[in-house]
Amino acid sequence: MLDKNTLFAVSLFPYLGFLWFMTRNKATPRLALIGFYALLVFVAITIPAGIYAKVGLREELANVDWLHGGAEAFLTLSNVLVVLGFRQAVVQGRAGAAAAAGDRPPVSQPE
Repeated sequence: MLDKNTLFAVSLFPYLGFLWFMTRNKATPRLALIGFYALLVFVAITIPAGIYAKVGLREELANVDWLHGGAEAFLTLSNVLVVLGFRQAVVQGRAGAAAAAGDRPPVSQPE
């Protein structure tokens, strides 16, 4: 049975493959792609934070709130970028479909 650290390290290879394919796919929204790459920043921060927690503080990373929260902030940033990137793509896709159909987007009238 694999321990969690080995599984974490091994899971990096499929993720790098995912990034490679997403980068080559020109339909991937740029902001979402940046978010997917930002997840690597989260990994790069979490590993030393976990080592420091274990060696320096003699605790698991999850038990050191300020250190764990700081690392998790990068995960949150990554998720926000991915969501905003795909949201932007959906909005642009709808606008393109409306333009192709000859519809005009509603114009707001000043009050």
